[in-house]
Amino acid sequence: DGPSDAAVVRPLLDKKEGVVIANGINPSYGDISPYWMAASVIDEAIRNAICVGVDFEKLALLDNFSWGNPQDAQILGQLVKACQACFDFSTAFGTPFISGKDSLYNEFHSGKVHVSIPGTLLISAVGIMDDCFKRVSMDLKEAANPIYVVGETFAELGGSQFFAMNGFVGNSVPKVNAKTAKKTFYSLSKVMQVGKENSSRIVRACHDASDGGLGVAFAEMAFAGGLGLEIDLSKVVLGEKIQRADFVLFSESNSRFVVEVNKKFEKKFEKMLFGVPFARVGQVTQTGRLVVKGLAGNLIVNEGVFSLKESWQKTLKW
Repeated sequence: DGPSDAAVVRPLLDKKEGVVIANGINPSYGDISPYWMAASVIDEAIRNAICVGVDFEKLALLDNFSWGNPQDAQILGQLVKACQACFDFSTAFGTPFISGKDSLYNEFHSGKVHVSIPGTLLISAVGIMDDCFKRVSMDLKEAANPIYVVGETFAELGGSQFFAMNGFVGNSVPKVNAKTAKKTFYSLSKVMQVGKENSSRIVRACHDASDGGLGVAFAEMAFAGGLGLEIDLSKVVLGEKIQRADFVLFSESNSRFVVEVNKKFEKKFEKMLFGVPFARVGQVTQTGRLVVKGLAGNLIVNEGVFSLKESWQKTLKW
């Protein structure tokens, strides 16, 4: 009972093969950098697919551009930058664009005011699972299992939900390191395919850190599984020096995953992720509370998971 990362469809019911469909979108980043906005949503779509267990080597992309008037030089320039990122990162990741569409001239007049929509790019990732019964969900599964954060966290809060809620936009938009991201995607997708039954699976739950960063990902995994979490932010791998715990908690840096690992296979998990940035940051508990310690070991979050779930659901309780 939480926000799944992707859909897994079994087209032929007498076969194990499955099709994975995932998406990435964040127009807020485009206000700062259309190039990094496009890179980010490509990264997001791919990592959402990775979260459920897709084979990274069997992924393809689709684009859906919604933009303003390309006859306006500034708007055209933004579109060109986004297209350049699509080329750069699809080729770097080896994930070809196989289709897509565009919708231009999305603008209107409100009285004397001319309004053009924010340049928006929706990326869809489509992939194949050889055995869809090995799919992984994002809800926590078992107390005492360790929690890992895979990927590096930077002070990248430009366009973030955290800044927006506090009345800021920022200028340091999340970026993508294609080389590191590709190795992370490849390695984690291989780990997630190991094991046939739940008891022999290395990865029990996986969720991407995107809108709202690690803080939101932790909360969503906890309330979806009805279990608690104990997290130590000082263990998170940082790509640069960050002195503020709230920046670590709510940064929206790309190429990151929160992973619940079967406690029997911690060493195997770490061995298979050799060369990828990761850290064991905590564990699943039976307390039903999300407990987070800051960079100095001080308690910064202690909240019941059902209270967090209520906050997540209340806007849809009409």
